Amino acid sequence: MSVTATELKNNLGKYLLLSATEDIFITKNGKIVAKLTNPYQDRVETAKSLFGILPANADMDETRKDRLGAK
Repeated sequence: MSVTATELKNNLGKYLLLSATEDIFITKNGKIVAKLTNPYQDRVETAKSLFGILPANADMDETRKDRLGAK
């Protein structure tokens, strides 16, 4: 979504709520000058994408040993 700086200023609360679910691009004189976004959105999406990848019997200690080449 794209809004003008004036629109953002006049309705900041509304756009803060919207930024939880989508990026808000702020424009001034027709050019994008800033982006209002949820700082945790990328982490949440990354975590969601990992569900189902690891086997149920995955062991962190064994994985570390394998990666480090230790026996």
